[in-house]
Amino acid sequence: MTPFQREQLKQIAQSAGKRPRTVIDHILEHGYITTKQLKELYGYDHPPRAARDVRELGIPLVTFRISDDDGKSIAAYKFGENFPTHQSAQAKSGGRTVLSKKLKVALLKQYGEKCFIHLDTVPAASLQIDHRVPYEINGEDADMSPEHFMLLCPAANREKSWACEHCKNFQEKDKAMCQRCFWAFPEDYDHIAGIEGRHLHLVLTGELLDEYRHLMRQGETASPQWDGFLQKMLPLLHHALVRRPPFPPQN
Repeated sequence: MTPFQREQLKQIAQSAGKRPRTVIDHILEHGYITTKQLKELYGYDHPPRAARDVRELGIPLVTFRISDDDGKSIAAYKFGENFPTHQSAQAKSGGRTVLSKKLKVALLKQYGEKCFIHLDTVPAASLQIDHRVPYEINGEDADMSPEHFMLLCPAANREKSWACEHCKNFQEKDKAMCQRCFWAFPEDYDHIAGIEGRHLHLVLTGELLDEYRHLMRQGETASPQWDGFLQKMLPLLHHALVRRPPFPPQN
């Protein structure tokens, strides 16, 4: 790598978010970064997401295996070839546009402080904007309307990243397939990362939680009490299966 190329990578890192900047700076200094370092040194619980952030800037990363201090084989990342040598090259390579605060405000106004996947109420500051159809599949759409994006809590964002990266369509890149996926449109979908099925997300609270704990302590899995409990669960199961639009637009 020439001094000029190193300088250009530093400039890209300076304009990037904290997570990709961390990866770029570490590789520039040490030659590579391991998944263990991303977790233990920098506190990123999902290293592939950090690597993905760098790739979305148009900078190719090579994944390889390396032994840690205990002799265990772990993944590591280093720069690949043909990375951009100036910022216009970054744009040509399809570098991802930083999603604006204005877009987040529009999503919050329309849907409220809700995670699209878990349906939980989450403080606005913790919600993250994500493309419904992954950036790696669809690229950066010129239309930045809110309907092309979703709000996710950090846990749901990690779950979606993992599911998408392990889906066969991550290589095939069929946009239409993504548009019928739970992880893109949980309110109307045919499959979950390429597998036909329905996604259930249930949270027991209050009296239902107390009753569930009581039944579990009894150890009886077939009893009239369980029948009554399951009857009370039916509305929750119906809601989880039908998945109406997660929350109505707010005026």
